[in-house]
Order: sequence, then C-alpha cells, then structure tokens
Amino acid sequence: MDTMMALRAHTRGGPEQLLYEQAPVPVPARGEVLIAVHAAAITFAELGWDRSWTTRDGSDHTPMIPSHELSGTVAMLGEDVTGFSVGDEVYGLIDFDRDGAAAEFATAPAGTLAHKPRSITHVHAAGLPLAALTAWQALVYHAGLVPGEQVLINGGAGGVGVYAVQIAASLGARVIATDVPSHGEFVRRLGAERFIDFTSEAFDEVVSGLDVVLDTVGGSTLQRSYGVLRPGGRLVTLGATPSPERAEEHQVKAMFFVVRPNAEELAHLARMVDQGGLRPVVSQVFPLDAGRRAFESRGRERRPGKTILTVR
Repeated sequence: MDTMMALRAHTRGGPEQLLYEQAPVPVPARGEVLIAVHAAAITFAELGWDRSWTTRDGSDHTPMIPSHELSGTVAMLGEDVTGFSVGDEVYGLIDFDRDGAAAEFATAPAGTLAHKPRSITHVHAAGLPLAALTAWQALVYHAGLVPGEQVLINGGAGGVGVYAVQIAASLGARVIATDVPSHGEFVRRLGAERFIDFTSEAFDEVVSGLDVVLDTVGGSTLQRSYGVLRPGGRLVTLGATPSPERAEEHQVKAMFFVVRPNAEELAHLARMVDQGGLRPVVSQVFPLDAGRRAFESRGRERRPGKTILTVR
C-alpha cells in the first residue's frame, strides 16, 4: 500500500487547517519502526508550537500530521532495529518535530517505543505516553521525590496531573492536589490525601513547608508556589521557566523541563499499568475522520483525561 488516510495541515494555523485526506505511507529509516496505528492521543496546544511546524534544522514541515502519542502494531522494521517483531503491540511518544500519528501508519525511532501494556486497550494506551512520561520524569528525575515527602500537585485533574497524583502516591509520597471542586473525589481516588478547591481556598494560605511542588498551571499559580516549599524544597514547573531570583529568595530549587521519549521509562509505566499501579484516564474519543472536530473541542467542558483518535 502506497497511500493512507491521515489528518494533515498544509498551512500553519489552528484546527481549521486540518484536512482528512490521502497521504503517502511513510517508510521507516534505519533504526525506525513503521506502526499500524490503532489509536492516537492529541495535545490541544501542539498546533500552536513552532516545533510542530518546523523540522529540527528549522525548515518548514508542512504538510504536517499532528497527534504524537500512539498505540498500534508493528507493521515493518527498519534496518538495525532489535527488540521488536512485526505484529508486536507497541505504544510510544513521537518527537513533535516529526509527523505524528493521526494517520493509518506512522514511523518512530525504536528508542521512543515500548511494548503496550497488556491489560488495557489501544485507546487507553494511546493516552499514556506524553502525560505519564512527563509526570514520571518530573517527580523521579527532576524533583527526586522519595517516600514520606509531601508533594503539592497544582492541577491534579489535568492531563499530567492525573498521572502525577498516581505516581507520587505509588512512590510513597503524601499527595496534596488542587483543582476545581467537581474533580475533588476523582483526584482523591487517584491517590491524593488532601484536595484543595482552588476556587474557594488559596493553597498558599493553607499549606507550607512542603518538599516538592509540581506546577502544571503556570501564571500566578506558579508565582505563589515558591512560598509553600521548605528551604531546600524543589519546584518543577511545566509551563514556563521559573525565576532564579524567586527561587533564591525562598531558598528552593526551581526547574523547568520538556519531556523526552524514553523506551525504558515507557516499559516501566506499562508494568505499572499491568500491575494495577497506574490507571489510564481518557476523556473523549473521536474517529480519525473527525480529527478536526476533536481539536476544536478544546476549552469545552469535559471529563479529565486525554482526547483520543481511533484509527483501527
């Protein structure tokens, strides 16, 4: 088969640029895998990122295919690929400067993929890679969270927050999470010991002396996060570079990072899912040919979790 159906944008812009159309089936290069996509998750903000529209060397990358989290089956192996066989069920995160997975087929470096969790569907597996990897890397590698520590997760029912609450609890931390009141019981079930309704309580007035803050919100929430940490505490922010001056003023460590695809970490997360220690969270599901409508659903009231495109 030389062509496939895909969701593509030929001109930079928002969801209005997305077309469901025929496109060439990609060919895996050395070290890459061709995946028959079963499901892919979208990141609403990706159409606004420069790296979605340009290659690593800065050249134009249109027409582009969005949606960089996927779950599917191996259809072909490029040269020098080991650890996978045709027919294997895999999931993973594709770098945002490459074509994504809103298509019948996608290619990805083997090092960005792992075997899919056996206990869940492709739809649920597709919603894991970006958010769960971000939460894992934030808490384990950047914050160095250890058992018994107190961690505040701002945005506990958000895309990253739902996994951060679960992972922090699995690491033995005492978890506090903020969100809107309608999500309170849901966040507690994920593992939060304490829930703060940010519409009626200011978190920086009711908690202090914390070991770690993971801020997924940014803005004024980030600015108020420095003061709730103990001296030597760690602040990890996902939305903006933290202020060195504020960090020094409060005697804390503050850091920002961008998630990296990592096969070993994906494999570990898959084991957590299969052992019952990590629960995928899906908000809504659209067929691939309704991909534009899926992107247009940003901002509408919906349940916590990822928005998924079903392909097969």
